[in-house]
Amino acid sequence: MDEKQIMLTNFRFEQDADGVALLTWDMSGRSMNVITPEVISELETVIDRVAADAAIRGCVIASGKDTFSGGADLSMLQTAADDYLKAKQDKGEEAATILFFESSSRLSRTYRKLETCGKPFAIAINGTCLGGAFELALACHYRVIADTDKARVGLPEIKVGLFPGAGGTQRVSRLMQTGDALQMLFKGEQIKPKAAKAMNLVHEVAPADEIVAKAKAWIVAGGKGIAPWDEKGIKLPSGKVYSAQGMMVWPAANAIYRRETHDNYPAAKAILHSVYEGLQLPFDLALRVESRWFAKILRSPEATVMIRTLFISMGELNKGARRPANVPIIAIKRVGILGAGFMGAGIAYVTASAGMDVVLIDQDQAAADRGKEICAALISAQIVRGRAKSADKEALLSRIKATADYSELAGSDLVIEAVFEDRAVKASATQKARAVLAPGTIFASNTSTLPITSLAEAYAEPENFVGIHFFSPVEKMLLVEVILGEKTGDRALATALDYVRAIKKTPIVVHDSRGFYANRCVGNYIREGHIMLIEGVPPAMIENVAKMAGMPVGPLALNDEVGIDLALKIIEATKRDLGVAAIDSAQECLLTAMVTGHGRHGRKNGKGFYDYPAQGSKTLWPGLAAFQPKKLDPDRLDIGELKQRFLVTQAVEAARTIEEGVVTDPREADVGSIIGFGFAPFTGGTLSYIDAMGAANFVALCERLRGKFGQRFMPPKILLDLAETGGSFYGRFAGQTKRAA
Repeated sequence: MDEKQIMLTNFRFEQDADGVALLTWDMSGRSMNVITPEVISELETVIDRVAADAAIRGCVIASGKDTFSGGADLSMLQTAADDYLKAKQDKGEEAATILFFESSSRLSRTYRKLETCGKPFAIAINGTCLGGAFELALACHYRVIADTDKARVGLPEIKVGLFPGAGGTQRVSRLMQTGDALQMLFKGEQIKPKAAKAMNLVHEVAPADEIVAKAKAWIVAGGKGIAPWDEKGIKLPSGKVYSAQGMMVWPAANAIYRRETHDNYPAAKAILHSVYEGLQLPFDLALRVESRWFAKILRSPEATVMIRTLFISMGELNKGARRPANVPIIAIKRVGILGAGFMGAGIAYVTASAGMDVVLIDQDQAAADRGKEICAALISAQIVRGRAKSADKEALLSRIKATADYSELAGSDLVIEAVFEDRAVKASATQKARAVLAPGTIFASNTSTLPITSLAEAYAEPENFVGIHFFSPVEKMLLVEVILGEKTGDRALATALDYVRAIKKTPIVVHDSRGFYANRCVGNYIREGHIMLIEGVPPAMIENVAKMAGMPVGPLALNDEVGIDLALKIIEATKRDLGVAAIDSAQECLLTAMVTGHGRHGRKNGKGFYDYPAQGSKTLWPGLAAFQPKKLDPDRLDIGELKQRFLVTQAVEAARTIEEGVVTDPREADVGSIIGFGFAPFTGGTLSYIDAMGAANFVALCERLRGKFGQRFMPPKILLDLAETGGSFYGRFAGQTKRAA
């Protein structure tokens, strides 16, 4: 028996002298194994062969790559949803639904076939094993995982608007306490080997070079091909749903679900349903219930846009969708960073973590050393959490040279300026660096508001000047805005994108403007919170309704994090440059009173819209009542309208950036809005929010809000055009990567 006999292209199949088959998953032309229709077909063929061949005692599944699998190719799922819509048109809704259910439940049925074929299957997990791949592991009768830092298991589907639909909800909820299972499914986190063992998700943790042998040994020793839930007399970990023990779980679980999701995520609700209903049924019926919920969620608008934005579009941007094809890949080995404050130190940390050498410069040695100490504190925190080792700290710090000597920048492949947000200070640092850098060295500014074109005037080579805008805290935030000045060349753009990819962050390319993309949108969000406060909306209601709308944190709390004094400085700078008409005078008065009148700068000095006691949680500052001469009755306020104001004000600004050519690709607007400032992920992003509503409906909503609350909601011409033609942003601009003229 060999692999040719069973026509495998994604697997290798072999049998040893003990009668144990080894199925090695190794897809050609891919860096990682993924589940595709072809993979499912081949797996079904192997299951049939193992079950039918008396000479085979059992089968071990392993990976031929340096990791196991990230799960299903989500574009396959999106195609299935598209096929449903086509079949609905051609064959009618009932026939289309039947076909869709059969298609979407195929993987679940395949895994159940493996689980009940009568022969034992073991799996050797050598690295990342997530989503549908981990559901495969859960269907196997024995699971061995490598004891390495790279090995992880988990079911992260919730993060793209889905939930585990190949048996994950049913198997996990029968392996651990119901509350723990729900928490795992809701969070979608990646779990380390020892934690997975403690959670009963794997049977054995072993050295990486022994996992296949351990899996084989279990089969040879008489391992049974029967799952725990197929054994007679199986008892659920948390008892029956309708029992005293069960009723300790479900009311609390429902309350937590509503608190955390505000009912915005159908996939999370489907998890609750699947587990609650499934635990009351025989296993095969439970799987069918799960499959029905999975088919429903797969067709939901939330899943469609979240898969597109957070999987497909984000993957394309990470792989260089906006990178100039005419520039060879640039290997960046040495990076100079000007400014060793929290932002500069954060950039130094992520750069050194990616294996590059860093020259960290500040105005004197003491300041530079403090920046390096910030890096040391960051890596120490990772060690405490078990995410790094002492040797990692030594290696990282050895790559960072803290100095006040600009001559140390010589030989840098890239220099990033992250000094104080002041035009003169930035120009001085740029000129000092320019004096020691070789011609052609790419120079980047981390400015958050100042136009790149004007900053490039301080550098002798504006074609080699680009913006690389990080978000705070640098080590946690995934988004980086790469900003093109009027004269920025392709090599500078390519270098910036290669660098961002090297530090494992997601870039979006934006064109020069005040505030660029993310800060323009999130600035509108914060301003809307300020305006509501002035109107008399209760502060707690402002914060809670914003989170109900899908934002991760309220606008007042967010302003505290970025700094109320910084928000005021941005308004003052805008007023100086563009005049009084460019700012909101009421907002300016509020922030001036907060900063100069009350010394409330935000979280950094423990006083902002919130009070931050040394001990205990933050609380809203009672003094906010003084800024509300009129107090609105919360019972008479339209919560739906408040939620719309928060989302529409950001989406309208995103549309303006498209109209102005600041953003030229809707993928970047959507990805940037979610990972950059937390725009309600269930919408798919700012432009997907508009497209899903329809341009005509969105314009009508804008006009209604404009009539009640002011000109800031006025829809730009691009929206009026789309409304008139019935068009959409993705229909008109999808895949557009050309640089704006």
